[in-house]
Amino acid sequence: MNALDGKTNYFPYLLLLPALLLTIIIVGWPLIETVRLSFTNASLSPIEEYIGVDNYVKIFGGRFPAVVVRTFYWMAISVGLKMVVGVAGAMLLNCTVPGRNFIRILVMPPWIVPVAIGVFIWSWMYNGQFGMISGIGQWLGILAGPFEFLAFRNSSFYATIVTDVWVGTPLVTIYLLAAMQSVPGDLYEAAWSDGASRFYRFRRITIPLIMPAIATMALLSAIWTFNSFDIIWILTEGGPRSATTTMIIDTYKTAISRNKFGEGSARAVMIVIFLSSFALFYFYMLTRFAKRATGHAAPSKEENNNDYTLSL
Repeated sequence: MNALDGKTNYFPYLLLLPALLLTIIIVGWPLIETVRLSFTNASLSPIEEYIGVDNYVKIFGGRFPAVVVRTFYWMAISVGLKMVVGVAGAMLLNCTVPGRNFIRILVMPPWIVPVAIGVFIWSWMYNGQFGMISGIGQWLGILAGPFEFLAFRNSSFYATIVTDVWVGTPLVTIYLLAAMQSVPGDLYEAAWSDGASRFYRFRRITIPLIMPAIATMALLSAIWTFNSFDIIWILTEGGPRSATTTMIIDTYKTAISRNKFGEGSARAVMIVIFLSSFALFYFYMLTRFAKRATGHAAPSKEENNNDYTLSL
C-alpha cells in the first residue's frame, strides 16, 4: 500500500512472480501429478485406469508398515547419534586449545566431500577381505576371520547408520558450535567464581541457552535423514533381504525398478505427508522459540549473575 496516494504497489509482486512460477513448475506440478498417479494403475503401459484408493489399501496391507517402522527406527538412531556427537564435538571445538582453527577445518571434510565418494570409501572399509574395519577387528581379536558387514541384516543396518552419522555430524557440530559461541562468557565466569563444576556449567548454562539451536538442528536433521537415499543405495541398495529398505528406497524400487508408477506414487504421497508433518512441527517450534524470545525482556548482566548465584 502506498502511503501517499493510498494505492497498492504491485511492483514487488511482479518481481516475485518469476520465482513463483518457477516454483509451481518445478514443485507444484510434479506434486499434483504424483497425487493423481497414486489413484491409478499407471505403469509402462500407455493405458492407465482410475482405481481409487486401491494403491493405498495395497501398500498398507503388505510390508509397507514394516518399512515405515524401520525408517523411523533408522532415523531415530541416526539423528540421536548425530546430536550427541555434534554436541560433544562442538564442546571440544569451543575449548581454547592450540591449533583450534586447524582442528575445526578437519571437521568439515565428511560434509564437504561428495556423498557418493565418501560412501564408496565406507563400502571398501566394510569389505571383509580387504576392508580396514574387518582387518582391525581381526588384529584386536574381536573377529575370528574376515567379516562382511554389508552381507548380514543387522550389521548392514547399523553400518548404514554409522555412515550416515559420519556424513551428517560435521554440519551439526558447526551449527551448535556457532550457538555455543553466542553464549555470554560472563555467565561462565560468574559460575566459575561461585565454584560450579564444568559439568554443572554445561548442564545449567550451555544446554538451556543453546536448546533452540539443538531443537532446530534435530528437526532439520530428521528431515534430511528421512530423505536419505544415496547412502543406503550405494552401500546396500536396500538389502540384504530388505534389512535397509527405508521408505525412500522402497518407493524407488516400486516405481522405477518394478515400473509400478501408480503404487510408487502412493508411497511418495505418504512420504510427503510425513515430511509435511515434520515441517509443520519445525515451524511450530520456531514460532514457539520466537515468542519466548520476544515475550520476555532480556535480563541485564547483573540480573543474570544474581539469578545464577541464587540457583547455586
